[in-house]
Amino acid sequence: MSEQIKEFVKQKYDLEALNIKKLEGYGSENYKVEAEDQNFTLKFYNPDEEPYTKEILEAENLLLQRLTTDDKTSFPVPQKDSEGKYLSYSQVQNKLYRLLTFIEGEMLADVEHTPELFYSFGKFVAQMNKQISDFRNISTEARKFVWDLQYLELNRKFIKFIDDPSEKKLVEYFFLQFKENVEPKLESLRKRVIHGDANDWNVLVEDGKVSGIIDFGDITYSPLINELAIAVAYAIFGKDDFTKWAIPIIKGYHEILPLEEEEIELLYYLIAARACVSVCNGANKIHEETDSEYVIVSLKPAWDLLRRWIRLNPLKFEDEIRKEIGFKPKITDETEKDLAKRNQHTSKALSLQFDEPIKMVGSAFQYMYSADGTTYLDCYNNIPQVGHCHPQVVKAGQRAIAKLNTNSRYLNEVYNEYAQNLAAKFPETLRKVFFVNSGSAASDLAIRLALAHTQNKGIVVMEHGYHGNTRLGIDISHYKYNRKGGSGKHASIIEAEIPDTYKGRFQNNEGTAGQEYANSTIEKIKENAMPIAAFIAEPVVGCGGQIPLAKDYLKNIYPFIQEQSGVCISDEVQTGFGRLGKYFWGFEMQEVVPDIVIMGKPIGNGHPMAAVITTDEIAESFETGMEFFSSFGGNPVSCAIGQAVLNVLEEEKLPENAEKVGGYLLKRFKDLVDKYEVCGDARGEGLFLGLEFVTDEESKEPNTKLASHVQNKLKERNIMVGTDGPMVNVIKVKPPICFTKENADELVNGIDEILQSI
Repeated sequence: MSEQIKEFVKQKYDLEALNIKKLEGYGSENYKVEAEDQNFTLKFYNPDEEPYTKEILEAENLLLQRLTTDDKTSFPVPQKDSEGKYLSYSQVQNKLYRLLTFIEGEMLADVEHTPELFYSFGKFVAQMNKQISDFRNISTEARKFVWDLQYLELNRKFIKFIDDPSEKKLVEYFFLQFKENVEPKLESLRKRVIHGDANDWNVLVEDGKVSGIIDFGDITYSPLINELAIAVAYAIFGKDDFTKWAIPIIKGYHEILPLEEEEIELLYYLIAARACVSVCNGANKIHEETDSEYVIVSLKPAWDLLRRWIRLNPLKFEDEIRKEIGFKPKITDETEKDLAKRNQHTSKALSLQFDEPIKMVGSAFQYMYSADGTTYLDCYNNIPQVGHCHPQVVKAGQRAIAKLNTNSRYLNEVYNEYAQNLAAKFPETLRKVFFVNSGSAASDLAIRLALAHTQNKGIVVMEHGYHGNTRLGIDISHYKYNRKGGSGKHASIIEAEIPDTYKGRFQNNEGTAGQEYANSTIEKIKENAMPIAAFIAEPVVGCGGQIPLAKDYLKNIYPFIQEQSGVCISDEVQTGFGRLGKYFWGFEMQEVVPDIVIMGKPIGNGHPMAAVITTDEIAESFETGMEFFSSFGGNPVSCAIGQAVLNVLEEEKLPENAEKVGGYLLKRFKDLVDKYEVCGDARGEGLFLGLEFVTDEESKEPNTKLASHVQNKLKERNIMVGTDGPMVNVIKVKPPICFTKENADELVNGIDEILQSI
C-alpha cells in the first residue's frame, strides 16, 4: 500500500514521497506523506457516504483557504493536483481525494495541561472564529448531522443502544434539559460557520501554547457558542475540577470574541450535550461493530463527565464564569426577601426545613440545586422515588397532558392499563383500585371503606403513627392528635403500643417480641369492648423514628382483627413501591396480606396522586348508592405518570438497588453504633433507615440536641437528612432509590467526621 500511495501522489501531485504512514481517521482514509521539504496529509473519501459529501469537502477547502495566512502553519492548506483541482475523484479507487499540508506539533492530548495552555486554547479558537466570521456557504448552512449540537435530537435514536439503565437515564436527562433550556433560545443565538470538533486530538501545541487545529470535517453553520462548548467539553474530560479548567478557556475566548449573556447561560447544557453526542455515537458504533474495546475505552471520559456533571449546580457553573469574565453574578442572598414574600400569603402553620431555609431551583435524581449555587445530596425526599426529574416520568406527563386530561367518569385506555398493572403488584385478593390525589385522601378513603364494610366504629391505630392531614386522617394519627396543638384521642380510637424492639418493653425482635406486643394490643382491644372497624399501621413507623414493626407482629394482630370482622389496613405511603428493597410492599416483611392498602408519595414520583386498593367484597360494601368521585383521581395524566414510575422501577431494577445500597448503608450505620456510644440504634429496611442518637448506651435517653446538630452539620456539607421520632432524635434517611454506595459513603463519612469533632 505504501508504494501505491507514493505512486499516487507522484502521479497526481508531482510529489516525491520519502515515506508513507497510515493515520487514524473517522469517515476518511488518511495517510501522512513525508516529502523532502514538507509533509502532507492525503485523504480519501467514499463519495456516497455521509458526513463527507463532495459539497461539504468543497466548502471545507474554501474555508481553509480563507484561514490561510503567510506562515501557513496554523491550519491545513489545500493543495492543487496536476489538473489544478483541490478536490478530485479517482475512478480507480472510486473515491474522492485531496491533499493538505501536514501541521506539525504535539497534540493537546499528549502534553501537560496548564491554565496558561487552556487560556491560549480559548484565544486560538476565538481568533479562528473571528477570522471566518463572515464566511458563508450553502452546503454548510444546509448541513444537518448528528455532531452538530443544535441537532442533538438526531442522536436520540442511538440511546436505545446504551445498555446500562443508569447511564441511559443520564443521557435522557440531559436531552430533556437541552430541550427545556437550549432549544427555545436557538433562534436568537449568534450563528457562524464553526470548526465543530476542537477535541484534544485535533488541537496542536507548541512552546506551551495552542498553535494549530486540524480536521475541519465537522464544519457547520451553527450557534457560535457551540464552538466554545465543544472545546471546553473535550478539554475538561478527566479533570478533577471541571469549572476550574473550563474557566481559562472561556476567559481566553471571551478576550477575543466577547460572549453574550444568553450564551453563557447555555454553556452548562451545551457541554453536557457534547458528551451525550459522544456516548450516543459510541453506543451506535459498539452496536454496529464486533470489536468495540477501543470505542468503550475512548468513551470513558465522556461518561465520567456526565456522571459528575449531574452533581454540578448549573447556576453555580454559570455564575463562576460570569464573575471571571466580568458579568454581574446572578447568585445573591435574597433569603429574607423570599421569606417576607412567603409570609405575606402563607400561614406559619406551614413549616420550613432547617433554621436557615433553602431555596431550591432545580434537581436531578438524588441531587437538588439551590439558588445559592449549592448542590445537595438528597437523603431525605422519599417522594421522587425513581429520582428527581426522571426524564421518563417527565416525558410521560408532558405527552399525556398534551393529549387528554379529564376525570375518571370517561373511559380511557390509560386508566384501565395502569389500574391493571398496579393491581398486578398485589396479592390476588386485592383487586379494586380507587385513585385519589394524596396519601391523606387515600387514608381518609381507606377508613371510610372500613366503616362502610364493617358497620363498626372502633379504629386501632399505632402509637406515633401518621396517616394524613384531613380531619379523619388526624383523628387516626397519634403523631398528630397527641402532640402540641392536637385535640386528643377520639373516643373511637384504640392505641396500639409501638412494637419497638430497641427501647420498648419487649426487645427480642428475633424471638417473641412481636407476639408479645401483639398480645398486649389484643388485650387492650378486648378490654375496650368496642366493635372494631379497622386496624391501621405502617410496616415501618416513620414518624415514630423509622421503627420496623417487630417480627411476626402483624401475623398475630391481623387474624384477631379479621376474626372481629375488622379490616386490616397497611399504610404504604412511605414504604411502598420497592423502597424496602426485597419487599415491594412493607406488609410482605410480615408475611401477611392486608384487606386494604394505602399508596401515595412515590406513586407519581412527585406528581400529586395516590391510590387505595382493596378486595371485591369491601369495594362492594362501598357501593351504597352514594357516588365516590375524585375530580383529579385517576385522570389520564396521573395514570400515565404512575405507569412510567412502574416502568422505571422495573427497567432500572431500582428495588434491587434499594436492597443492595440500603443493606450496605445499614451496615455502615451499625458500624457507627459500634463506634460511638451516642449512636444507639441503626434500623430499617432497604432505603428507609433510621439512626437513633442517645445520651448514653445504658439509659438510651433521647439525644435530640445531637440529632439536630448532626442534621445541620450535614447540611453544611451539602447533605440533607431529616430528623424524626417522638423526641426528634432519629436521623431519617429515605432518599430517591437510585441512591448509590458512593452516596451512602458520603453520608456516613460525614456523620462519622461530625461525631469525631464533638
